[in-house]
Amino acid sequence: MIVFRLRGWARGVAFAAMVGGLWASAWVVSPAARLTPRQAVASRSLPARLSDADFWKLVSDISEPGGYFRITDNYTSNEREVGRLQTMLHELGVKGGVYLGVGPEQNFSYITAIRPEMAFIVDIRRQAVMQHLMFKAVFEMAADRAAFISLLFSKPRPAGLDRSTPIQHIWDAFAAVATDHDAGAKTYARVVDRLTRTHGFTFTPEETEQLDGVFEAFQMYGPAISTRGSAGGFGGNGVTFADLTGWSLDEAGQPQSFLSTEENYQFLKALQEKNLVVPASGDFGGPKTIRAIGEYVREHRAVVSAFYVSNVEQYLFMDGKDRAFYDNVAALPVSESSIFIRPYSLRQWGSPGRSLCPIGRFEAAVGAGEVHTNNDALACAR
Repeated sequence: MIVFRLRGWARGVAFAAMVGGLWASAWVVSPAARLTPRQAVASRSLPARLSDADFWKLVSDISEPGGYFRITDNYTSNEREVGRLQTMLHELGVKGGVYLGVGPEQNFSYITAIRPEMAFIVDIRRQAVMQHLMFKAVFEMAADRAAFISLLFSKPRPAGLDRSTPIQHIWDAFAAVATDHDAGAKTYARVVDRLTRTHGFTFTPEETEQLDGVFEAFQMYGPAISTRGSAGGFGGNGVTFADLTGWSLDEAGQPQSFLSTEENYQFLKALQEKNLVVPASGDFGGPKTIRAIGEYVREHRAVVSAFYVSNVEQYLFMDGKDRAFYDNVAALPVSESSIFIRPYSLRQWGSPGRSLCPIGRFEAAVGAGEVHTNNDALACAR
């Protein structure tokens, strides 16, 4: 297994000072889209649990047909900033509401930082939906972190691991464990059975093939799986699943991820068991998915607390869909504390004030004609 240990970042920003100034700015948010935190709490009616039928109907109703993306697989994130951002979200106090995101496992780390009541993960590739359904099944079947890793990568669980074992020790224990392909075949059968029989989800032949391919990739590459499969593959930057969950460090040098603590894992497991992590295929600049999520959140008198966009805006600007995306965002119900999460801002400025960007203020800048490029987005339109 390839293990790439990330180094901690020096503190270059007085975070508390940033927080004090970040929310001091005047806000301009569409009255139709804006709810105050008090209103959201007073009239909150997000479901405590979705039935299997309601979950699958929601996935189907909000999804657009699967589309093309330049990175066709995208098994993992390649963003080393996830550990820093998870702690920044804690410090900023972004909590509750509804989480929106894109991509694979990094969403889980942001979800455990924010503790939303419900989450939507949108990706233009239909294969991403199948990957998240695979994750869902494994979360439901795995009692703890070590069991999750064992099932996901078809590796027998090493002795001596319990819920108090530090995540890096868990990964070190798995490093010497060989893949058990026979056990993997049984696990895959359990995944399919859980999704199609227990939950009653129905897949097209193409979706079944995508699910099979995703599971096979995690078994083939193991914890060293990266964005395109091999850790050295295009777009992976040598960062593996193990790195992102065990060695993605915050500024204090501590690993932060959905697997860094058992508490994080159990929160996410419970959310998955309640059918409250909803994957959907959709284009950020498309006509349906983002707006349908906004309508659902508004109907339930809730707000979008955070929208993790990765580097999707870069491609939206390249494809001329940036304005359509920001029009879609303007239709989301948000509050004064709602933020975009943009990891790539840390690479250019190292500033949490840019990477955790207030949605309302940014949308006001879009409306004022101040956002023309992806760099403007990364700068939080400052």
